[in-house]
Amino acid sequence: QVQFVESGGGLVQPGGSLRLSCAASGMIFSRYGMGWYRQTPGKQRELVARISSGFNTNYADSVQGRFTISRDNAKNTVYLQMNSLKPEDTAVYYCNVPFDTRFNWGQGTQVTISS
Repeated sequence: QVQFVESGGGLVQPGGSLRLSCAASGMIFSRYGMGWYRQTPGKQRELVARISSGFNTNYADSVQGRFTISRDNAKNTVYLQMNSLKPEDTAVYYCNVPFDTRFNWGQGTQVTISS
């Protein structure tokens, strides 16, 4: 079965940076686009960044210019570099194949931006 394991979250002050990692298994990783989502209590899960199998990228307006998604197919890993972090970026971050309901969600990694 396909599995996603997110890591790299933590507590950081506004303006700081974090790099999240997502290790995928059980799939031919290089064939799939990947996305980073975030979710806070009471809100729907939001797709904040995506990268295609051809390495094209797209970002939500809320993170444009601050976040960078990348992938390393040799490591079956997708990354999210998060700079200039704001309190409103606080959420649990997940990775998955965008809009593909075959794959379950991982546990996510908590990102907290606070002074």
